[in-house]
Amino acid sequence: MSIGIIGSGALGGNIARILAGAGFSAVIANRSGPAALAPLLAETGPSITAGTVEQAASADIVFVAVRWETLEELMPQLPAWNNRIVVDGTNPVLFLDPDSDDAKDPTNPLAAYGIKAIDLGSQHSSAIFSQLAPGARVVKALNHLDVKLLLEPKEAGGQRTLFYSGDDAAAKAEVRQLLEAAGFFAVDLGALDVGGPLTQLPFGALSASNFIKR
Repeated sequence: MSIGIIGSGALGGNIARILAGAGFSAVIANRSGPAALAPLLAETGPSITAGTVEQAASADIVFVAVRWETLEELMPQLPAWNNRIVVDGTNPVLFLDPDSDDAKDPTNPLAAYGIKAIDLGSQHSSAIFSQLAPGARVVKALNHLDVKLLLEPKEAGGQRTLFYSGDDAAAKAEVRQLLEAAGFFAVDLGALDVGGPLTQLPFGALSASNFIKR
């Protein structure tokens, strides 16, 4: 089983660290190219290698960990999915320039956190993500926690809980195995139309939840 990671920011970088710590190999890519990943690879060791976005997107399981506003341009450029597993770790938020008017907008309840919710109308983010990834078996995961907590799967004598959801049972089982191998307690929230809205930042009922299973 090959693993690819698209995005090397806070989420993508920590996915690489998690996988390396659990003994998995993966190819990680970003839009800046492999050379920009040298500091991260120095941390993770040889099990994580740098590649092109196309190489990462050609793996059996692909983690997409990029900003929401880049998806519409990125996804059509990737190879055909052909029933491969794609883990959607995205959330529909904009990250604000601290000096911008949006960052000081008193009507934005999230301004203090440096983000702004993107209005998706009646759709949830994974429904839109799935439309941008035709032929993929989409699993929503790794999007509901502060990314820094992903580096601490064991906490207070228990296991940190990670939620996941999707419409393909076999795809969810493979993602669950990865999460459990990394030390997390994985909880299946059912179909994408159920679990996706529950964990979607910033307003999902389970978003930002930090449960410990003892």
